Amino acid sequence: MYKRPQFDMFLKRLQEPRKFIQVISGPRQCGKTTLIKQILDDVNIQSIYVSADDIPKRNNLWIEQQWEIARLKYKLSPNKDFILVLDEVQKILSWTETVKKLWDEDSNNNISIKVVLLGSSILLLQQGLTESLGGRFEIVHLTHWSFKEMQDAFNVSLEQFIFFGGYPGSMWLISDENRWKNYIRDALIETTISRDILMMNKIAKPALLKQLFELGALYTAHILSYNKMLGQLQDAGNTTTLAHYLQLLSRADMVTGLEKFAGEKIRQRGSSPKFQVLNNALTTAQMNQTYDEVKSTPQSWGWLVESAIGAYLYNTCKYGNINIYYWRNKDKEIDFLLEKGGQLIAIEVKSSQRIKKMPGLDYFTKSFKNVKPILVGKSGISIGEFLKINPDDLFD
Repeated sequence: MYKRPQFDMFLKRLQEPRKFIQVISGPRQCGKTTLIKQILDDVNIQSIYVSADDIPKRNNLWIEQQWEIARLKYKLSPNKDFILVLDEVQKILSWTETVKKLWDEDSNNNISIKVVLLGSSILLLQQGLTESLGGRFEIVHLTHWSFKEMQDAFNVSLEQFIFFGGYPGSMWLISDENRWKNYIRDALIETTISRDILMMNKIAKPALLKQLFELGALYTAHILSYNKMLGQLQDAGNTTTLAHYLQLLSRADMVTGLEKFAGEKIRQRGSSPKFQVLNNALTTAQMNQTYDEVKSTPQSWGWLVESAIGAYLYNTCKYGNINIYYWRNKDKEIDFLLEKGGQLIAIEVKSSQRIKKMPGLDYFTKSFKNVKPILVGKSGISIGEFLKINPDDLFD
């Protein structure tokens, strides 16, 4: 079975002496549960894996019950080492207070039970992880699967990855596109919005949030002002509401809005967002066109290529020390801009055979200092090669 790159690092953490609660977070279907089960098979430490997925959220005793079972087995363990894995623990009300109390009790009594928490990014972080458990945890962020991972695990071609995206559990359905699209819409999109966002947040206009997701996914790689969004959404409210909902969708690893780079934070935050879906499957599952139809339409295919590049850059950079933006000045534009330590990487994506002039790239490199221009596509770094590059390696 394929092991994601985080496997070795997390295995090493669980082999170390008990120090921190270990947290694995990420979007649905990114392999959180599979990863921890693979590690438990290899770590050679007695363990318990339990999930709160079907536990009533008001059952506050559930966590304590599982913890007490772990304590009992720990006492009977000959090597005095034990791992307790709580999956979807955030679905239990006041879970952070309970975990904090039990963890501190074990620390005070020299009980070496290593604890692993699994859950989606938006739920774990929003439910008080950083406040109630401050200083007691480390996080491993799993993102959507990259092209390299999908190719290594499933022998997916570049074209298939660009269209079908990076959900490993859906790959066996791609020969039946209608079935694949239904699975993505019902099991991933609807479930994430309904269970991971609407149930855990006070949303005044749930229909608007769903409409905003659909708009963002279908306008991925496009710049759209909030005022234009208001004109395309029913019962849209105001721009502040839209900005808040877009932030929730971003934290749920669905759709984000890239900020415009202007060299000034105030201007960046006030800019029109560039929609960026974080997995192309979230876009193509809502399209009427088939894989073959989109491939044969250069404009549509080029749009999906740019979206795939943007998703990879965002997923790779968002938990590191690289900032990602777009840039535009009247008719001049840069598709993606990476910033790290005062250095800028200006990235243009060109998937067509004919390369026209790139006034945006020329203008930007002359207007800003310490800029490295990169062309992805024809006459530059190939799309497949770029999707396997570590963005850190682009910087000097």
